[in-house]
Amino acid sequence: MTKNINRYLTFLLALFFIVGCTPEHPQEDRPVETQEKKLEDLRAHFIDVGQADATLVEYAESDEEYRILIDTGDWNVTNVVDYLKLQGVTEIDLVVATHPHADHIGQLAEVIEEFEVSEVWMSGDLAETQVFERALDSIAANEVDYHEPRSGERYEMGTVSIEVIHPTEVTGNLNNGSISIRLEYGDISFLFTGDAEIGAEEKMLAGKHELASTILSVPHHGSNTSSSIAFLEAVTPEVAIYSAGEGNSYDHPHEEVLSNLEAIGSTIYGTDRDGTVLVETDGANYEVMTKEEGTITPDTKPKEEIENGATIPDSCIDINSASVAELEEIIEIGPERASELIELRPFASIDDLKRLTGIGDARIGKIKEQGLACIGG
Repeated sequence: MTKNINRYLTFLLALFFIVGCTPEHPQEDRPVETQEKKLEDLRAHFIDVGQADATLVEYAESDEEYRILIDTGDWNVTNVVDYLKLQGVTEIDLVVATHPHADHIGQLAEVIEEFEVSEVWMSGDLAETQVFERALDSIAANEVDYHEPRSGERYEMGTVSIEVIHPTEVTGNLNNGSISIRLEYGDISFLFTGDAEIGAEEKMLAGKHELASTILSVPHHGSNTSSSIAFLEAVTPEVAIYSAGEGNSYDHPHEEVLSNLEAIGSTIYGTDRDGTVLVETDGANYEVMTKEEGTITPDTKPKEEIENGATIPDSCIDINSASVAELEEIIEIGPERASELIELRPFASIDDLKRLTGIGDARIGKIKEQGLACIGG
């Protein structure tokens, strides 16, 4: 842990000088002005990322476009990056990594590499994982502005007002230290709480923040360690959306949470049964659409499509889970490289295999042309 903390402090010191001594973040402490003109549509994509979490919020003011990404899915797939590309995303104003568990920051490094990211928020809690270290490395290498938000901070990003609800300090508990934010767009509001559990919910209630929200991103994938009756009654969401993988081993969402939400009159959507859920609003009214209804764009690239026009066969070799014997079937990956590959996991993309000894662009090209290697296959 000491080694990790020293590394983290070195990273923060580097960022301190990169961004000119004080990290910049979206227009702090400006008063929220009442909108007199009609707002353009805001779209919140609760992306189907399995047993993980990722939400894209996009909107515009005149000719200025804004995008906020809240969490980045799991580490062993590329579904968040794929979805963002399908939506035509090239720039992201703010990425909020609610806490450093791998199912919430899993693709943060690749998001930073693939898109022009202006700023990243993290809770300040540490994790001794390669996923976390790669995220920090990407932030520093790409000179992305960095901020650790605290309860009570308020920001404006165009026509959206953001209030930080939690935490007040670094907690040491990754779930209960989750960044929790409330977004206001006209009369419609969204509350995001990461994996905050009942302890964090109690602190939010004690903090006297405005919690009532139109749309609630259900805490902790619908776990019964969260979503207390007191908290749900304070939020009173008209719509509650949870992110969970179909048939997941945690049994998320738990029945008592669903019952609690039904008791307060919320309409419930879940990515395990509804696929990607899209909320579209003009700040006065809103509409909820789902992938399963066929009313929104599919959430991943077609299976046969990957970068550079290569194809994925029906059965591909997932480099993040395959055995040595399976990896040896991939061109340019012999016994020694297969063993090295397993030691260096996880890999964010096929291009990331360049971390292996002797693997360069030419060999990556051959691996892609073969079409046998994949991520999350």
